[in-house]
Amino acid sequence: MKTENFSQAENGKLYIVATPIGNLADLTFRAKEVLENVDLVACEDTRHTGILLSHYKIDTPKLSFHSHSGQAKVDKIMAYLEDGKDVALVSDAGTPGISDPGYVLVQAALEAGVQVVPIPGASAVITALCASGLPTDKYLYLGFLPVKKGRQTIFKKIAESEYTVVFYESPHRLRKTLEQLGEFLNADARVVVAKELTKIYETYYRGTLQEVMDKLPENIKGEYVVMVYNQ
Repeated sequence: MKTENFSQAENGKLYIVATPIGNLADLTFRAKEVLENVDLVACEDTRHTGILLSHYKIDTPKLSFHSHSGQAKVDKIMAYLEDGKDVALVSDAGTPGISDPGYVLVQAALEAGVQVVPIPGASAVITALCASGLPTDKYLYLGFLPVKKGRQTIFKKIAESEYTVVFYESPHRLRKTLEQLGEFLNADARVVVAKELTKIYETYYRGTLQEVMDKLPENIKGEYVVMVYNQ
């Protein structure tokens, strides 16, 4: 039995669908229903999303939409919506529009009078925070840190924050980032690094910055969420 009121109006609806960040079983019933019934799934990587859709035996057509997609791709998706077709926007993992270009499409849809419907679910930020042991009543999310320009400014901002600060980091930059961050933090600052959330090798490294760095494996692999509380 359908719970969603799929569009029969002049414009279609744009569904912002959260997908699993690792464990495929984390897809919600509502997200599955939406992905089955929309006319098109706009996805960051059609191959990656294809694995999820195949797992749930969903054969909805896919269209790539990622950070390198130009205005022409936005216009193409808007044409679907303005033709009365429903579109689901997904990212490779988690909630679209968070650290990805989804907001560009959302802005275009809203400006055109298209209804935007969020379908909540997995988020790496929230997943990491809830098990971190750090204060969660207020937090500052920074996404991915700049690779070169502006890093010192960001580190200073993290050290001065009254809140838990959360950011993503790639495995090949993780150790260097922590070393540089250590120049700004108090010696007793609390740091938590989470890797491979919801997957088989999910791990949390907790302690002072030095304790966390001592716990990290020599060969750093996977996807990381870093959380810092310097108060």
